Amino acid sequence: MRILLIGYGKMGKTIEQMALAKGHEIVGKIDRDNAHELQNFSSKDTDVAIEFTHPAQAFRNISYCLSNGIPVVSGSTGWLDKFEEAKNLCQQKQGAFFYASNFSVGVNLFFHFNEYIASKMQAYKEYEVAVREIHHLQKVDKPSGTGITAAEGILASYTNLAGWVSDNPEEKTKLNIASEREPDVVGTHIVTYSSEVDKIELGHIAHSRAGFAEGAVMAAEWLIGRQGVYGMKDMLNL
Repeated sequence: MRILLIGYGKMGKTIEQMALAKGHEIVGKIDRDNAHELQNFSSKDTDVAIEFTHPAQAFRNISYCLSNGIPVVSGSTGWLDKFEEAKNLCQQKQGAFFYASNFSVGVNLFFHFNEYIASKMQAYKEYEVAVREIHHLQKVDKPSGTGITAAEGILASYTNLAGWVSDNPEEKTKLNIASEREPDVVGTHIVTYSSEVDKIELGHIAHSRAGFAEGAVMAAEWLIGRQGVYGMKDMLNL
């Protein structure tokens, strides 16, 4: 499989190692210093692109791939205000687009269990629900995409809450997502249900980026030959 890496930071480098170990070929590495070279790639020389970049560049990169017949797997966060545009473009171009806020198999099982627990806990009004996410100091977006996905999974059952809010626990009409940034933290996500008498927690702690990279390469392999917009639930049959 011929893979174009768009974004060559820590995640891009880890994906490269994982892909090469599985026998795939890296046909290009696009980063801020050579962003203009993206226009040199097409479906003739690229089987799939894996895109992990800054929120400001993500939609442009995804649009380029879809417009030029390159299936694209994206894990960039902070750009989802344009997600519907990306979906529409994918359908218009009859392309293939796979998006996940987090490619870890463990995190996506966490999402699955989170939705199930929320569907049960919403009946017990004495418990107040909250989301907490902790990442490394270089993490640009707050809250994280994974934290937002966890919140959305809860909100599907908590119809009394009017969406989520960032770092504002005093806003009782919305679900609070607390964001913390600490050195050398890969990613921690915790959902808490607190009452006056006890607390219930569901959490996921990543020890390394390897799980994210492995999931992204798995998604790229899975996307080949497909058409449409997909996510981890499709690939993992959750």
